[in-house]
Amino acid sequence: MNNGVGLGGRCLVCACSVLLILCLFQLGAPRRIGAQDHTGIVTLPELTITATREEQANFEVPRAVAIIRQNEIARQTPGVLPDLLRGAAGVFVQETTPGQGTPIIRGLTGSSVLMLVDGMRLNTAFFRPAPNQYFALVDAYNVDRLEVVRGAGSTLYGSDAMGGIVHIITPVPEYHTQDWQFDGRALGRFASADLAGITRLSLTGGKQGLGFSAGLTYQNREDRQDGGDDHVQRPSDFEAYAANGTLFTEYGAHDVLLNVQYLRQPKTPRYDELVAGFGQTQPSSARFFFEPNDRVFLHGRYRVRRPLPLIDRLEVHTAFQEMNDDRRTQVFGSPLEQRERNRSRMVGVTAQLTSHWRDRLFLTYGAEVYLDSITSRRRGRNRETGERLVLQSRFANGATLNSFAGYVQSTIRLRPKLTAVLGGRVSYFDIDLPQADREVGVSLGLDDLTGQAGLTYRLTPSVNLVANIGRGFRVPNVFDLSTLGPRPGNRFNIPNPHLKPEKVLSVDTGLKWSFSRLRGEVFGFYSDFEDKIEAVPTGAVTSENRFIVQSRNLNSVRLLGLEASGHFSAYDGWELFASLTYTWAEERFPNGETAPASRIPPVNGRVGTLYALTHNLELEAFLRFSADQDRLSARDERDSRINPNGTPGWLTTNLRLNWKVNDYISALLAVENLFDKSYREHGSGINAPGLNAIIALEARFSSGFP
Repeated sequence: MNNGVGLGGRCLVCACSVLLILCLFQLGAPRRIGAQDHTGIVTLPELTITATREEQANFEVPRAVAIIRQNEIARQTPGVLPDLLRGAAGVFVQETTPGQGTPIIRGLTGSSVLMLVDGMRLNTAFFRPAPNQYFALVDAYNVDRLEVVRGAGSTLYGSDAMGGIVHIITPVPEYHTQDWQFDGRALGRFASADLAGITRLSLTGGKQGLGFSAGLTYQNREDRQDGGDDHVQRPSDFEAYAANGTLFTEYGAHDVLLNVQYLRQPKTPRYDELVAGFGQTQPSSARFFFEPNDRVFLHGRYRVRRPLPLIDRLEVHTAFQEMNDDRRTQVFGSPLEQRERNRSRMVGVTAQLTSHWRDRLFLTYGAEVYLDSITSRRRGRNRETGERLVLQSRFANGATLNSFAGYVQSTIRLRPKLTAVLGGRVSYFDIDLPQADREVGVSLGLDDLTGQAGLTYRLTPSVNLVANIGRGFRVPNVFDLSTLGPRPGNRFNIPNPHLKPEKVLSVDTGLKWSFSRLRGEVFGFYSDFEDKIEAVPTGAVTSENRFIVQSRNLNSVRLLGLEASGHFSAYDGWELFASLTYTWAEERFPNGETAPASRIPPVNGRVGTLYALTHNLELEAFLRFSADQDRLSARDERDSRINPNGTPGWLTTNLRLNWKVNDYISALLAVENLFDKSYREHGSGINAPGLNAIIALEARFSSGFP
């Protein structure tokens, strides 16, 4: 078995490891966080909200957290939101088709990873437990920062938080001057590999106590060019447009935030369905377009400080999200074209309180309600005869998934160097699947009690030893219970209304360090995943020769791995960074046999440097790499997106030059995949872009008046 990427790849992994080891040598030179050392550098604490549902220094929490900050986002040139996660520790991005992308965290993906936007759930009742397109329905150019909490997080966030949590936090227009101020931004970006054009216009304004912002984003991409042989992957073109608006007001101890977000992809092809993949002589579909996919999000937040004695803060969120997953499909060789309309409408309300008692106890506690309703219908038209048909819908039309929960988490300082985090959650789910246009319908009432415990021990003022154990769960949603219709891999899914929740027990331990010039972490983890919901062949086939499958609670999975990242400021103006992720998983079947689990990423990571050539000019050079993945499950070997002989490893060289021309104009020049490598990220349905030259220009203005 070959798990390398050749000599160059092995050298790269070694280089990444050496950088992380060099970082560890700094552990013997303690410096306090936020303190100034002899170099004059002051390191401010890196804060996380997601890990504890309350702003806290990442260094202090016993969780594995990756934070993609605003300055890092500004250096990138994303097409869709998942692009911002590439290279982050513990995250692997799978791309079934352009315009989409989904993170894999600790071997889990889809509805096994919870996604949040400004504290509210993005996951809906029809999220698939497999890679899906919904994460890309958030505008990548309206992000303040991304936080990724790895490991089970159901105590604070409920169902789906099994592999981890991805939290998208959008900008809040806060001003701290008495005079009005306005800030505008116009961004234009072009990329050669798919002739992509992106335009972003935004305006922010306000004064102390009042702020507003608005923005528009449009992008258009042609078919993607592969690396090596100048192969154009057709059809892979798409367009998208997005809009956002935010209003923030603060008065005394109170503040209110209102925001709206919208993104629409009018017609996005599913490339792997339209082009013959591995093991296929013809594509699965003659037509397969998400037409359209869109999302609208309305959100309000109210906060008040010290509303009552013993309560430091009350925070209430309410949100409405509508997500449309509409499709136009036609099985290859069939004259029947199908049109689907699938919609989720979700209302969420959360209320949270925090209490800080002296220096020894900090409580976070609250309740939440989410009400999600699904509408679904399918129509058909025979393209040869013109006959129109009413077909069975993908989901049970009128299905609902409602959830109610209460949670509490306490941070307890047991000793000056030892802090414990303990939490618990009670959840109840009311699921109703009407019979609708199928033979089965059911009403389910499911509940769950889950908990979490973590420890942080201060080894030195700048080094913490942390450990965490938590339980995650995922209730079967409308997709699991009621899906009826074609699925990728020449399958046809039939409903099963008698599924149980999936459960995972996750344990990890690691080191976190934060010095004036150095920060990073290294974690080892183990997860025991039970009652995994799998699509199981029934042995029957449809009239179109698709294998009939049904979701069942079947197997258990053991997952373990190592995650490491480091950032080192060698001296003023020169930084080094690296990340490395390894995941291993084994699936156990009811008969006792074991086999590799499916969709497990290979060893992967990133190593690079950022160097300030002048005050206004900085150069970033980095390598992204992945080892071979030839440890495949039987499902992987049948997946037309995956080479049954394994996915070859790869290494790409990437350069970015950021130039601040003056106070109003900045430019970015980048070359991605400099040596035009032809490669595919494991599990993806399309090859990555070849040599890709990117230019971006940004103009800003700022003005103010009394």
